[in-house]
Amino acid sequence: MGATEQEAALVAAAKEGDRAAFDELVRATHADIYTLAYRLTGDEEDARDVLQDAYLRAFRGIKRFRGDARFSTWMYRITANCAATYLSKRTKNRTEELSDDEPVADTRPEIDPEAVAEAGMLRDRVTEALGELPPRLRAVVVLRDVYDLPHEAIASELGITEAAAKVRLHRARRKLRERLYPLPGEERARAV
Repeated sequence: MGATEQEAALVAAAKEGDRAAFDELVRATHADIYTLAYRLTGDEEDARDVLQDAYLRAFRGIKRFRGDARFSTWMYRITANCAATYLSKRTKNRTEELSDDEPVADTRPEIDPEAVAEAGMLRDRVTEALGELPPRLRAVVVLRDVYDLPHEAIASELGITEAAAKVRLHRARRKLRERLYPLPGEERARAV
């Protein structure tokens, strides 16, 4: 899907150095880009860092944006690359702080506590399994299974071949299945 006329005008203005036009593009895409960064990093603070880096790169490189795709699609690529770079630099011994003000569960009476708990546990397991994937595999599975981008678009966004995108997706899904639903013998093999 191509850019709207309004988006194309904003991109053209931003290419000419119009800061307000670029700010408008940021406002229009901020929520989606933050969500992608969060899904790729699994951490709110990391996602904010990746988001900031992605928009900084976009601002510096807006003149090279050809406009073949939507601005948001271009931002997906930049964000995925920034997240991969960020995660590769992050130390493995990083500690996570617990927040006292985050709710543990939704306590509204119309919500089935058991269903909420099960959904939360499944979401946590999937998030943890995604976090264990190498960034290059995580990026492909998030772009395909969350953002529903076709293999060709994923390949274009990540600067890899379509075949490489398919291989990475296959490997990522296999690793997720092994972590989420291990077959007999797989848990023991991972523990060794």
